[in-house]
Amino acid sequence: MGLLDKLSLWLGIRKKEVNVLCLGLDNSGKTTIINHLKPTNTQAQDVVPTIGFNIEKFKTSTLSFTVFDMSGQTRYRNLWEHYYKESQAIIFVVDSGDKLRMVVAKEELDTLLNHQDIRSRRMPVLFFANKIDLRDAMSSVKVSQLLCLESIKDKPWHICASDAVKGEGLQEGVEWLQDHIKAMKK
Repeated sequence: MGLLDKLSLWLGIRKKEVNVLCLGLDNSGKTTIINHLKPTNTQAQDVVPTIGFNIEKFKTSTLSFTVFDMSGQTRYRNLWEHYYKESQAIIFVVDSGDKLRMVVAKEELDTLLNHQDIRSRRMPVLFFANKIDLRDAMSSVKVSQLLCLESIKDKPWHICASDAVKGEGLQEGVEWLQDHIKAMKK
């Protein structure tokens, strides 16, 4: 990094860039969340299921995020591990109205956290208990219990109740993630 790069970062002119994986089962709302975080003029009008992965960008006050929005369909989940090494944080999205697949979400989370490229790294993990607006949706506390999040001792984590369509709960989560990424980059 050259002198001008260091100076622009120090002055806050240029934002630090971070790679974030957005993971979760299919139909949990990953793409809708990422779409809502992008600048209004770049948001898609219609969100369609992700095939493979999408790469999206958005900025906060201090960071520039590159998000790898990975498909949650069973046949694409094996692609996730190819992006672990290059990521500084994880967003894991859970459909809080899908009680039947909560066990599958927990299995995928356990596989992720025990992977050799993730296990030894102290990277922040943000959970969105999405679709909280559904009548039968579980609370973020209940989702946390079902995923056994309290057993995660080696990584900072946070769970937010969210409604991705309305954008509710997203800002709280991104602010938490930004703060933890900045703290880890020091």
